[in-house]
Amino acid sequence: MLHPRTSLAASLVITGLLTAVQAQYYKVDTKGYAIKTTASTIAYDLMLLYEGNRTGKIPGILPGPPAENKGNYYWWQGGAMMGTYIDYWHLTGDTSYNDVVMQGILHQVGENRDFMPRNHTASLGNDDQGFWGMTAMLAAENKFPDPPRDKPQWLALAQAVWATQADSSRHDHYCNGGMRWQIPFSNAGYDYKNNETWDWLWGVGYIDHKSWLVYDGGRVQHNCTDINKATFSYNAAILTQGAAFMYNYTNGDKKWGDRVDNLVDSMIKNFFKDGAAYEVPCESTPGTCTADMLTFKGYVHRWLSVVAQIVPHTADKILPVLEKSAQAAAKQCTGRETGRTCGFYWTGGKFVDPGVDKTTGAGEYMSALAAVSSLLIKDANPPTTNDTGGTSKGSPNGGFAGGDNGQRPPRPITTADKAGAGILTLTLVFGAVCTFFWMGFMG
Repeated sequence: MLHPRTSLAASLVITGLLTAVQAQYYKVDTKGYAIKTTASTIAYDLMLLYEGNRTGKIPGILPGPPAENKGNYYWWQGGAMMGTYIDYWHLTGDTSYNDVVMQGILHQVGENRDFMPRNHTASLGNDDQGFWGMTAMLAAENKFPDPPRDKPQWLALAQAVWATQADSSRHDHYCNGGMRWQIPFSNAGYDYKNNETWDWLWGVGYIDHKSWLVYDGGRVQHNCTDINKATFSYNAAILTQGAAFMYNYTNGDKKWGDRVDNLVDSMIKNFFKDGAAYEVPCESTPGTCTADMLTFKGYVHRWLSVVAQIVPHTADKILPVLEKSAQAAAKQCTGRETGRTCGFYWTGGKFVDPGVDKTTGAGEYMSALAAVSSLLIKDANPPTTNDTGGTSKGSPNGGFAGGDNGQRPPRPITTADKAGAGILTLTLVFGAVCTFFWMGFMG
């Protein structure tokens, strides 16, 4: 996540002026083979930016973090990249990167197998741990090849993240309960709140009651009422997917269906512009998007495509929007000497070099890969359940076998030890990044 062709750009000198004319490298307006071919090439180019499979490098992470002058990327983005490749495999059937992905995830599980490696605790947030946990859960639900028996299993890893985040040590009385953004008290941003219930988010106003926008968060010294109304697309996308899982789990409960519909309508209205995914806080001013923001469009495509799959009545609304956006993403992948480098700015139809945002382009490639791969969602199997062949083994003590605080969880985990046995991801998001809470069990 090399350069077999030269650029397709042609230079024409007309009346003394040099004009660059770039031809589109990728075609995604047809079905099946063309989409898979495009996704395959983008996946290949993205993997060139990943160093974890090289001798002497650390598996599972992209070069970084910025604070240590090691690269543009943060620890959680490695988890996001692994998840992108799991979806790529699930949607295309291409196994080329499965070994790299398995190696990368397992290398980052940490000493207690809960995605809290000691060498990242100085900057570890609930959201960072949550992204890796969601990737493990994705592997279990999609029946990604199971690790060897002597290694941590996908479902057990997801359970460990749930157990550590559900533990009372992660919660307090401020803002009427909830989970803080950061884990150690010493970490900057510890007063940024995440809560585990929809009602809390709704009650405090982080979900706008009229527009259904999902806001950024608040701070404990103001009882979480000083709402930062920045809106990031992936916050809304993961909350929408969480509500969709709840709709599916409750067998079509109207309450959850209405929530899904309102969130989907709000997302389409606010995060798509001129036929393409659009990141509101930064995209109007190139050069102001952070490395985090440059990955958000990919999550929007990945998670909304799942919403369309598990809440079927939304498909006619969601899929045409995602298809048009994917076409816009592919259209601008015309950059540099290969003629196929992808950028972040999709609405203009022209390539904007990742250098404008001072990155190597991994986030841009992740987003483009997710957008193109998600075009295949109609033919993909839905998330696996225990009844439909889940194979990943769970662990009732995940996260507490010498883990987060050395104690058993405050309430028993009764989940069956097969993937998808009712564990649902209702991801409740606010803050600059998201965290999640596994909401349901069905033993």
